[in-house]
Amino acid sequence: CKGPRVHRSGREDMALRCAASLAAGRQPRCPRLPRPAREGTVRWSSAAKASAVKINEKASREKILTLESMNPQVKAVEYAVRGPIVLKAGEIEKELRKGIKKPFTEVIKANIGDAHAMGQRPITFLRQDSFDITSFACGITFISSQAIEKFTSLLHIKISNICTCNFLGSYSASQGINCIREDVASYIKRRDGGVPADPDNIYLTTGASDGIATILKILVSGGGKSRTGVMIPIPQYPLYSAAISELDAIQVNYYLDEENCWALDVNELRRSLNEAKAYCHPKVLCIINPGNPTGQVQNRKCIEDVIHFAWEEKLFLLADEVYQDNVYSEGCQFHSFKKILYEMGPEYYNNVELASFHSTSKGYMGECGYRGGYMEVINLHPEIKGQLVKLLSVRLCPPVSGQAAMDIVVNPPIPGEESYSQFIKEKESVLNNLAKKAKLTEDMFNKVPGIHCNPLQGAMYAFPRIFIPSKAIEEAKAHKMAPDMFYCMKLLEETGICVVPGSGFGQREGSYHFRMTILPPVEKLKILLEKVKDFHIKFLEKYA
Repeated sequence: CKGPRVHRSGREDMALRCAASLAAGRQPRCPRLPRPAREGTVRWSSAAKASAVKINEKASREKILTLESMNPQVKAVEYAVRGPIVLKAGEIEKELRKGIKKPFTEVIKANIGDAHAMGQRPITFLRQDSFDITSFACGITFISSQAIEKFTSLLHIKISNICTCNFLGSYSASQGINCIREDVASYIKRRDGGVPADPDNIYLTTGASDGIATILKILVSGGGKSRTGVMIPIPQYPLYSAAISELDAIQVNYYLDEENCWALDVNELRRSLNEAKAYCHPKVLCIINPGNPTGQVQNRKCIEDVIHFAWEEKLFLLADEVYQDNVYSEGCQFHSFKKILYEMGPEYYNNVELASFHSTSKGYMGECGYRGGYMEVINLHPEIKGQLVKLLSVRLCPPVSGQAAMDIVVNPPIPGEESYSQFIKEKESVLNNLAKKAKLTEDMFNKVPGIHCNPLQGAMYAFPRIFIPSKAIEEAKAHKMAPDMFYCMKLLEETGICVVPGSGFGQREGSYHFRMTILPPVEKLKILLEKVKDFHIKFLEKYA
């Protein structure tokens, strides 16, 4: 491998300036450089042109891949967060750019938890440090001498673990870079008050989604009534139903209690499990805490009950904990399943199989584009551990830049370090703003006739219940739409606000909801909520 390049072409300089702008959270201005002239131009003879016309006139051959011949499990996959309503929003944006008049001037995409896309400023420490590390490792020499000095010792240890050439463009180990897995284990130990964590149980992933899909893939087996059943909360994050469909596993729904702030009731788990045993083999129990889309934060007693239930029924536990930093309500606190499991004693801690997940995308970080994440898997059978590593090796490795970002997230500045005061100020600002917006959203929705919103205890979404009149339900049926899809499509077309219908997450029969992120800046969020209020009142009047 060659060392850092000192002399660069104009094209290289332009690329580096664009990269610097992206890292700083700015939209880059990257003008196109002229392309080299082509060597000669192909000229077609009149005979060749005539032959080409005849070929084109022939009937085209039947396609090998059609909707009828494609993998039926893939066709069954649905992902509402980027579904039909989002495609429609994209069409409307194109029409606005063409100057087509609408009752609004912009589309507000409140359908997805993409913090930076909604205007949240990147955390300086995370963005600057990740950029400096990756720049140095990529051989870029324009970073400051102070930054180089700052990272010399760090890079000597960490970048040398990335690949033999010490550059980010090479593959890493399939399980992830060893020293980063050690850092993740140290983070988990600090978070859980000293509960031990083994780096060998840590797997770096392409966001949390990659880890969840991988674990499900290795868990699903059997056929007929012995086919694996996967218990998921309703409402749920559509990743779960999509992965279950793709794997041709059996989705086993358990319902959260909307009347009790979306609480999880073990009696409901037991009902769901016992009914499922008649048609599948329930083997997996998925928990999302804090909840997505529902925003509830589970208390310690609830987690203990769930762990006892999983131990008693011999279920593999999946704990989706990507919103662990996003807790807002007074009296609520995040408890990791790993910590509670450990504190319940060796009978549980040495036996319950648990995979827990975290990501760079949520929390106060919002670094979705890095696709950094990890999963910790405990009590895995030694032979299955080898199978898991084999499965991960098929995709070679998660993005090395994402691994580096995850390493920075689990190694924030500590008191006394130069970056600490700015870091803690920015972190608290993000989380305090989210708490303010959570309360604002709850209060404003609950003032609207026909809308009810539970407290947003955590995460970054509201999931209000909406009343839809019978006339609107009939019109939705005429358009072959779910009633809440019809409602959300009308909301988009009349206000430019893009939210996701509750039917995409699951809900009790006869109830209707939508999911909306609370990430927009406060002033824009107020405008959004006012528009939803005005639309809903007019909607009720129209279909009364």
